[in-house]
Amino acid sequence: HGKNDAQRFKPQMNTAARERLELEVALRRALERGELEVYYQPQVNNAGVVVSVEALTYWNHPTQGVVGPSRFIPIAEESGLIVPLGAWVLAKSCAQIYRWRREGLNVSLAVNMNVQQFLRSDFADVVAATLKATGLEARFLELELTESALMHDLTLAVERLMALRRLGVRVSIDDFGTGYSSLSYLQKLPVNAVKIDRSFVSHLEPNAP
Repeated sequence: HGKNDAQRFKPQMNTAARERLELEVALRRALERGELEVYYQPQVNNAGVVVSVEALTYWNHPTQGVVGPSRFIPIAEESGLIVPLGAWVLAKSCAQIYRWRREGLNVSLAVNMNVQQFLRSDFADVVAATLKATGLEARFLELELTESALMHDLTLAVERLMALRRLGVRVSIDDFGTGYSSLSYLQKLPVNAVKIDRSFVSHLEPNAP
């Protein structure tokens, strides 16, 4: 917390650290044991028809029950597990959408990508291999990236985005308004859509002209 500062130890610190370590160890085994599950949040048009779904991952923990992504995703990011976890979610959800489309459900898929996945040199190759393995056409996949992921290295981000666009995959900026919130840099990014964060519009007057 800085120089010339003293902090008093509290037992809760040790408890929190131990719980986090236990979750990390358990998360490493969760993929092998099939404890993770993908849920699909629908997106509907004005007519009430489902046109797309977003993949959300939950953990069926053997002792703690259902654990939400807000609790274990940060641990996955810090430990590096987010890369294999993200690859699994992408493959699982692409395969599911392919099956649904074969059954007549005309939907596309949106999947959140982490900055650690996005900045890897083989990122576009992994996406391409996943599409080939699952049979899903690239035009039915949309990858969602946060502002912070794209602005981590703008030059590299543009390179990665162009590789995805060449595959035919759609790309959107998720939670726009929580980070840099600059409209000017959007012109430099080859993205298909911008999803504005609810905090950006939640205070707008509902009856404003």
